[in-house]
Amino acid sequence: MTKKLEDLFDLAPNQQGSDDPDTAHPGNDIEGNLPILPETLIALDKIELALPAVRGLEASDQEMDDLAKKATESFDNLMDLGMQVDSRYASEIFSVAGAMLGHAITAKTAKLNKKLKMIDLQLKKARLDQDSDEPTASTGTGVLLDRNEILNRLNKREQPKKPD
Repeated sequence: MTKKLEDLFDLAPNQQGSDDPDTAHPGNDIEGNLPILPETLIALDKIELALPAVRGLEASDQEMDDLAKKATESFDNLMDLGMQVDSRYASEIFSVAGAMLGHAITAKTAKLNKKLKMIDLQLKKARLDQDSDEPTASTGTGVLLDRNEILNRLNKREQPKKPD
């Protein structure tokens, strides 16, 4: 760790005498530098406890994968068939092949949307859990002033005092 980083983060000086982080010993006391670590671990435990309820949905993921695979195989078969038939019939076959590819994309998109929605719900739950754990604290008080009052106060503060 460099001297500039120590000064920037207000850390204790490096006792090892080395500026190379690769030579640092893994047994160093990190807890002094990370006071939020226990709270973070508790929050992570809460999130992981909520995850098993979500993992039961993997059966539908497999079904979506199977549907996408079947649609892609049908697309390939129809494309091969469209290349081998008369040109007046090929357009309808290619149209159906395009629809099959669209179904494959829809199945994959539905799977991803479901996962993203579950992650969003988990994050919202974690945020609610975190908000309910912390007591609300007031950060300060305010005074309602108009523009003229603010300017008067600033002018009083800037006027130099006359020497006696």
